[in-house]
Amino acid sequence: MRIGVFGGTFNPPHLGHLIVAESARESLNLDEVLFIPCASPPHKSSRSLADADCRLEMVRLATSGHSGFEVSDIEVQRGGKSYTVDTLRTLTALYPRAQLYLLIGIDNLLELHTWKEPEEIFSLSEVVAINRPGFDPTTVRKDYLRRVTFLRYPSIDISSSEIRRKAKMGKSIRYLVPSAVETYILRHGAYRD
Repeated sequence: MRIGVFGGTFNPPHLGHLIVAESARESLNLDEVLFIPCASPPHKSSRSLADADCRLEMVRLATSGHSGFEVSDIEVQRGGKSYTVDTLRTLTALYPRAQLYLLIGIDNLLELHTWKEPEEIFSLSEVVAINRPGFDPTTVRKDYLRRVTFLRYPSIDISSSEIRRKAKMGKSIRYLVPSAVETYILRHGAYRD
């Protein structure tokens, strides 16, 4: 089994996330893409971070109806800082025969050396970097370059921070997030003060 591991804050999940996941699923011939919302990101400020259960529910809404997408609550259930290496260890135990493909943005690849146990991440998974507008793969550490698969996908520049800003101001977020996520944000007043 070939499983794409797609973790992140998903604050909120948006159409760009779904496009990346679908592109990875098709390009890498994955059996499924596993979305894993983090409990608390170790490298990001949690000031504007929606509650983990709220983000988990939005990811479930965003991915529902797609047979190739699954959602895992392992990081939310574990709580605390969410370290990728710990999640990969858990997934390796849960799916001992699966090949794991860690899907990360190229901006994260540039910072991977600062993550907890980066060498172990490479041994537990095939690292797949999602190229984003404005980032140059040649700036990646040379020892990482030969061990990473680069994924090209249709460039859709959607920003979670811009979606939060619009939601906070009561502006439309239609066509940026799935309609079920938009309804959830509006109904629950997510990102409003």
